[in-house]
Amino acid sequence: MNTDTPRPGTANPTGPATPPSHATEPWTLSATEALAAFRSKELSPVDYLTSLLGRITSEDERINAVTEVIEEAVTSAREAEDFYANATSDDLAEAAATRPLLGLPVIAKEKHALAGRGLTQGLLHERDTVATADAAIIGRIRAAGGYVHARATSPEFSCATITHSPMWGVTRNPWNLELSPGGSSGGSGAALAAGFASLATASDIAGSTRLPAAFTGTVGFKAPYGRIPGVQPLAADWYRGDGPMARSVADTALLARVMVGVDASDHATIASPGFLDDFDPAEAADRLRGRRVALCVRLGDFPVGKDIEANTRAIASALESAGAEVEEIELPWTYERIFETAFTHFGYLLAPAMRAATRGHEDTLADYTLRFMADTEAVASRRSFYDGLAMEAQIQAELAAAMDGFDVLLAPTSAVAGLEAGASYLDGITVGGDGVGREGAGDGAVAATGGTAGVRLDHYWQAHMTMPFNICNRVPIVGVPSGMADCGIPTGVQVIAHPFDDGTAFDVAAAIEALRPWTGLAPM
Repeated sequence: MNTDTPRPGTANPTGPATPPSHATEPWTLSATEALAAFRSKELSPVDYLTSLLGRITSEDERINAVTEVIEEAVTSAREAEDFYANATSDDLAEAAATRPLLGLPVIAKEKHALAGRGLTQGLLHERDTVATADAAIIGRIRAAGGYVHARATSPEFSCATITHSPMWGVTRNPWNLELSPGGSSGGSGAALAAGFASLATASDIAGSTRLPAAFTGTVGFKAPYGRIPGVQPLAADWYRGDGPMARSVADTALLARVMVGVDASDHATIASPGFLDDFDPAEAADRLRGRRVALCVRLGDFPVGKDIEANTRAIASALESAGAEVEEIELPWTYERIFETAFTHFGYLLAPAMRAATRGHEDTLADYTLRFMADTEAVASRRSFYDGLAMEAQIQAELAAAMDGFDVLLAPTSAVAGLEAGASYLDGITVGGDGVGREGAGDGAVAATGGTAGVRLDHYWQAHMTMPFNICNRVPIVGVPSGMADCGIPTGVQVIAHPFDDGTAFDVAAAIEALRPWTGLAPM
């Protein structure tokens, strides 16, 4: 783990990144491209894995996204290689139906347990803890023919939107090494953007999939609650959910199909027969005509940066030009009300779980972990659990009313373009002229008025536009890149569909990707 401050990365600040100069190397392939090459015998799964591992070896010292490489991945790659070398057309057809990930390596967020491997959740006092069984989604990846070749960093207890910890050090954004890849699935996002994998696991309780996707120019899926199994007892928390990340919408859908469905270990899971069976990314743009898209740039009064707003509007214009009906709407939300609602929830559910898991080890915890527990408990002390439910119900009703008559809602993922890589934001956040959130009040900070330099927020979580949709956690969301920020990292938009209408969210996200192509790889 390298925690020294490296030189900044470079990127094109005016649009999608210039494609990297390694376009013919196996590690640059998408998952769907790699699968096609396996099936045509143009690429060996072993050579693909070797290329990815070489990329990790050469680049992760600067990025610090990988906690460990899984040695037995080579065995899985060899087994897949043997299958493809001898497979008939019937064998290939059967494998496509029953083992759709056959031969594909996956980066796993460290919180997703692998039997016999460490399970720390980034906590120093858990460094000797070993998982006794695979997490449900890891088991499903294995059953689908995939395997984990490396594991990715996250902040302690996945409780921050930056990714650093005493356990793993500082994880950096491949687009600009001075900035964070976001959190809590920051290691997954950074690994994808750096070319360490084409698929990754993630989780999301307040934006932990969508924020890293936005900051790293990748794609993330926040599934409706119950779609994908989690780990008890916190699987019962209706804000949370595990899910996939990738560099394309098609790859994200590929991994999502494997993850969904009823699991006996998670009572909340729902049946998902035919999930995304009709999804065809190649024709998504053709299906835009007549789609009704609600555009909401600020979700009430979030202080959205000018570059983020411009990129979001460019996406809306592209959809409109392709035949969608786009209408700008307003929502009666404030970032303070969203924050108070979510932190009431966390104060009653997540904070007690964190206290129980860390009692007696407070002196080893990251400063942001201690602050998160204190802040959520303070907010919850002002309201009853029922008060929190009533606040959630009002926000849910307001979203339903705003989306009435529309197919999807389009909104930015974050109001700020970037976060400093090693920052903890204990004293709030001030947005600078480059759109980067700086720690503390800063010089000449003013109250949040929207889209201006010097905007200060009391809590850095108020700078993100993801939490409303964990409060409304039956809606599916696909996060896709929207352009480049002034600070040299990508920005993202959320495509939000009606409850459990996952196909529409993926369809519109794929259309955006087709209309505004994106490399998905940082130009390192």
